[in-house]
Amino acid sequence: MTIKQQTAARITLVGAGPGDPDLITRKGLRALATADVVLYDALSSDELLNETPDHCQRIFVGKRAGCHSKKQEEINALLVATAREYGHVVRLKGGDPFVFGRGQEEKAYAEAHGIPVEVVPGISSCISLPELQGVAPTSRGYADSFWVITAHTRNGGLSDDLFRAARSGATVIILMGLGRLDQICALWDAEGRGDLPAMVIQNGSRPNERCWVGTVNDIGERVAANRDRGPGIIVLGETVRQHRDFPQTAQLLALADQAHQSDPSHG
Repeated sequence: MTIKQQTAARITLVGAGPGDPDLITRKGLRALATADVVLYDALSSDELLNETPDHCQRIFVGKRAGCHSKKQEEINALLVATAREYGHVVRLKGGDPFVFGRGQEEKAYAEAHGIPVEVVPGISSCISLPELQGVAPTSRGYADSFWVITAHTRNGGLSDDLFRAARSGATVIILMGLGRLDQICALWDAEGRGDLPAMVIQNGSRPNERCWVGTVNDIGERVAANRDRGPGIIVLGETVRQHRDFPQTAQLLALADQAHQSDPSHG
């Protein structure tokens, strides 16, 4: 009987992208194809597990609001232990490992224990999901920059950056904030920006994706009746006017269609 020779202990942190399994990188797929163990989270597509070899162990270590299968300290220790025992461990993380994914913590822990770590960046939801909705985070005439902020801090409060962002003219993209949507919108309203365009995307790039557009003052009501427990992002800024379902945009598109139909020179 031939015994598979164990490979040297190593870890690859792979960004799985925003949800659609086709949005992972080729390098990420190559890492999965050589994995002896994969530790995957709740935001990565289960379809990507099919890219691993038959002998690969697949271990769920996902974390979502109110439901953590393992604490971060346990994940760190498991990465090192499985790498030492089995060889190549892929840590598959939704989006990009270093954008609110605690990838740097996992990398530092593993390297401190003598395990080499390679990072494979992923497509972050903060830019990809607005783009898939036709909304550019930056766009001439709308916004010259964008902020990416998490709604949750280590101590459980709102990030101080949210208070600063409410006074900015930048597009503001907030991750992990659906549970605090009303609080967040209240910050913008307090700055006199209740009419600012707003968008919420839930389960982005997945078959069950949903998107709502409106303003700071009404987006919470639009979302509350229909959202589920899936992940989502909040986008606040003038660039949301680019969305086809935004009232002003929809009106302009309808007028353009009417003009096209009435002008026989357009073919």
